[in-house]
Amino acid sequence: MQLLKLNWLSIKSKLIVMLLSVSGASILVTAYLGYRSGHANLTDRVFNQLTSVRASKAYQIESYFKTIRNHLQTLSNDPSVETAITEFTNAYKQLNNAPLPTDAANRISTYYRQEFLPRLGKNDQGEPVVTSFLPESIASNYLQYYYIAQNPHPVGKKHLLDQANDNSEYSRLHGRYHPVFRNIIEKFGYYDLFLIDADGNLVYTVYKETDFATSLVVGAYNESNFARLFAAVRRAKERGYSRIVDFESYAPSYGAPAAFIASPVYDAAGQFKGAIAIQIPVDEINNVMTGNRQWAQDGLGKSGETYLVGEDFLMRSVSRFLVETPDGYYKTLADLGVNANTIDRIRQYNTSILLQQVRTPAVSESLMGKQGIQIIPDYRNIPVLSAYGLLKIEGLRWAILSEIDLAEAYAPIYDFERQLLVSATLLMLLVIVLAMAMASVFVKPINQLIAGARQVAAGQLDAIANLQSRDEFGELVQSFNLMVASLSEQTALVAVKGLEMERLLLSILPSAIAKRIKQGEHDIGEIVNNVTVLFADLVGFSRLLDTLPPLESINYLSELVTAFDEAADRFGMEKIKTIGDRYLAVCGLSVPYLDHDKRAIDFAIEMQAIVRRFCQEHSFSLELSAGINSGEIISGIVGKTKFVYDIWGETINQANAFCNACPDGAIIVSTDIYKRLSDIYTFEAWEIPMQRRHPTGIYTLPAWKLVK
Repeated sequence: MQLLKLNWLSIKSKLIVMLLSVSGASILVTAYLGYRSGHANLTDRVFNQLTSVRASKAYQIESYFKTIRNHLQTLSNDPSVETAITEFTNAYKQLNNAPLPTDAANRISTYYRQEFLPRLGKNDQGEPVVTSFLPESIASNYLQYYYIAQNPHPVGKKHLLDQANDNSEYSRLHGRYHPVFRNIIEKFGYYDLFLIDADGNLVYTVYKETDFATSLVVGAYNESNFARLFAAVRRAKERGYSRIVDFESYAPSYGAPAAFIASPVYDAAGQFKGAIAIQIPVDEINNVMTGNRQWAQDGLGKSGETYLVGEDFLMRSVSRFLVETPDGYYKTLADLGVNANTIDRIRQYNTSILLQQVRTPAVSESLMGKQGIQIIPDYRNIPVLSAYGLLKIEGLRWAILSEIDLAEAYAPIYDFERQLLVSATLLMLLVIVLAMAMASVFVKPINQLIAGARQVAAGQLDAIANLQSRDEFGELVQSFNLMVASLSEQTALVAVKGLEMERLLLSILPSAIAKRIKQGEHDIGEIVNNVTVLFADLVGFSRLLDTLPPLESINYLSELVTAFDEAADRFGMEKIKTIGDRYLAVCGLSVPYLDHDKRAIDFAIEMQAIVRRFCQEHSFSLELSAGINSGEIISGIVGKTKFVYDIWGETINQANAFCNACPDGAIIVSTDIYKRLSDIYTFEAWEIPMQRRHPTGIYTLPAWKLVK
């Protein structure tokens, strides 16, 4: 019999090997041919898609900059712009002889210290020096005083002021021209618009940042890219000329990357009157490159992006991964060893422009004027399919790249591979299943026991294995069922004991503390801020004890305390303990409340109402006095075997003093609570005598009595 069994198993093994060999060979040949064809076709399709996206984005960016250039050149040739520069220049010069308000220097310095430098400091690596940025000329101080420091609109909204109330010629001109120029930047989406006189003074800006009324020739901004742009425009001596300058960190924009385009302005006689400039909006460039953050709709999937890189190998548009998954983006940079200061600046500016370095072969070839497609590691060191080229924008040398992760681009190939693997596995499994059908019949009882054991492991303690057999398997199933029944009984007993323990903890501790003890914490102690402590005294109950039997008096007290506890739950108060006929509760201990002090007062009023109803029902004469204080307390567990939860601190001591000195049936609160709630409740001043912590031994503590 054993020999026959071995021969049968040997034949099954040979059959499995034969079927698997034939099936495996055919699958491998088919998979290889399909993979080669699919890989080539998919690669061509993805590269064509990336090239199309790159060309489309390049056209949009080039058209956008061409539109800006044409618009600026049109404005520079507009006689009204020339008139505006001339009039603003003359008015600006007149202000150099104007008297400054007495508080001008102080108000301007205060604005720089409180508004400008803190914002600049967040995005700068050092600590800015205020004297390096303050305006120098009288006209600069005059205009920054009236249009920045005295401007009633907040930072970022200074452009909403049409005209200052200083009765100057400048303000009269500003009231006439400002709505027009403001409408231009709002309609065309520019960041800012500038009028510069022939000497390099910014005689007008729309948004009134700290470069307003300053000089691009001398002063804080004479080395900025904006200053270099003006110098180039002034040297050009060509009507209709325009020039653009690449992004650099610009202090008046709080260190954010800024690019500018400017054109000279000449009068009819050909005399250079100044320049008109526009600060190019970064958001518009990002909107074009990201497709308004709709990469998937642009055909770039979950990992594709199109971005710009300058000659310095730094980004000129925002990274998709910074926009969508900033935490993952920062982690990737840190893993690549990027300087921590650079990562911090990216986080502070919330942009990768001028901060993310992209030194890849595709960028290098693009900057050399080439275009093409490659599979390369991108700036995250992740393999990507990249389509690259050079933008045709006069004055800028920017590479444009459309890329998508290789893993996503080849996902259909990988899916095809997985499908082949699954198909081969299923075929092999089918052969194996057919060959081992008889063995499955033999191991069926064991499988039933395994299934029952898994149900028990998953918590189904009522799992019973059913097997009608009188052999060893039947005895094994019977023993298993007895074990499961015993385990179920033990588990139920443990659950009952656990519920009893939980109810016991909740009866003596706040729910949050009981939960922490149940989770295994033993040493609990902490400082809690912004809580309100209530001490309540049941006045007259001690006298009542002399006239009632002990059990009856305890029942009455229990009735009151139960009513107090129910009211405490409604008002968000946590009872700490009762001391005889005194009741201590806290609001904001386990669950923070913004109105913890109001809840405590409302709870005290409700307690008094409970006492009054109790007295009417039982014909007793009792009053409830309460002392309420808010502040910081210490809470924790005291003791190991017979522990108790308690609270300490000066806040509690003062609440106790309020309660001790409180007139019968009154509510005394601290000065802090009075200040916060005096518009809700009516209080009258009260003084509490204190017996300690004072050279005289006695001093009075100011307090307030609630007037009902």
